[in-house]
Amino acid sequence: MEERSEELWHEKARQLGIVVIIPTYNNEKTLTTVIEDVLFYVEDIIVVNDGSTDSTPTLLENYPNLHIITHPSNKGKGTALKNGLKQAKAADYRYAITIDSDGQHFASDIPIFMEEIEKDPDTLLVGARNLTSDNMPGKNTFANKFSNFWFKLETGVKLQDTQSGYRLYPLHKINVQRFYYTAKYEFELEVLVFAVWGGTTVRNIPIHVYYPPQEERVSHFRPFRDFTRISILNTFLVFITFLWIYPRNFFRKLTWSNCRKFFRTHITQSEESNLKITYAIMLGVFMGIVPIWGYQMLATLFLAHVLKLNKVIAIVAANISIPPMIPFLLYGSYLTGCKVLNRPVELHLTNISLENVKSVLEQYLIGSVIFATACSILAGIITISLLTIYRRPKTT
Repeated sequence: MEERSEELWHEKARQLGIVVIIPTYNNEKTLTTVIEDVLFYVEDIIVVNDGSTDSTPTLLENYPNLHIITHPSNKGKGTALKNGLKQAKAADYRYAITIDSDGQHFASDIPIFMEEIEKDPDTLLVGARNLTSDNMPGKNTFANKFSNFWFKLETGVKLQDTQSGYRLYPLHKINVQRFYYTAKYEFELEVLVFAVWGGTTVRNIPIHVYYPPQEERVSHFRPFRDFTRISILNTFLVFITFLWIYPRNFFRKLTWSNCRKFFRTHITQSEESNLKITYAIMLGVFMGIVPIWGYQMLATLFLAHVLKLNKVIAIVAANISIPPMIPFLLYGSYLTGCKVLNRPVELHLTNISLENVKSVLEQYLIGSVIFATACSILAGIITISLLTIYRRPKTT
């Protein structure tokens, strides 16, 4: 990395429109060092004092040129980051680098963020830690792998580290005025997911990290509570992913060019037999209708893998449950249940009771499985007929 003076680094940061945000809560032992180290590279700093009860307020009095946000009580890291990002955007900075105040991050990595953002403007950069480090706490390693898995499922993007707090946010690409729903550590996963959903490129860059001996560590991460919050958030995000994001992306890609490419790659020029293609479509249609809302795509992928069927075809077929089709699928399932159970087709909307809800749910659940089976068989008959007529059969 190029060696520069403090003045030159400050000029570089100003040219790029960078501000550094330091959220802090009871880190009096390390806060001053972190601020001094950052000041060598960037003079524009926002410190968010998140209700510290130690000497943090007194320490910050020594830095009159910093922008200080003070929370009267502790609101959580997510809230501290949100408020810092909002102020940064209001001040018209283009990028905000967030760095923890516990001394684990090295300010000397800031030039890496500068270099990378020059190469790839408006990217959200996440510092990737060395997860094989001897001093890396076991709970951090587990939490990161846990987070990485869900992030990939929700976005399709694979990252090495989704939990690192050392990041560069492109402020004009993320909506800091209205986001987000979480206030604690889970915010850092949520903001990444919404960034990808909004079309922002997110990628890792390597950084250094220091983990002090166990007896010297100051951590506000509470494993049970914070893992619970992260799990609840992921459940919510998975539902959005499968009910909205996947169908939305499907429609965005639904162009004539992409349709021709899909049929050419997976149908007309595929090495798979007509029967296996048909089975993949039948599986997708069935899984798209059965009542496992939020997990249909995941279940489809798993079963397609187990049955050795074309996963792409199965997923495309499972998109029968896209939002415009959902009312028809729900009614078809309910109607089928009514016919099978020999009950009248009526909804008691003016007389809602536990018994009525139980009856409707029973009719829907039973009907949905039968309706899904019937639609799957119908789709199979149509598919095998068309393939037999228009495609030369394969023997595999």
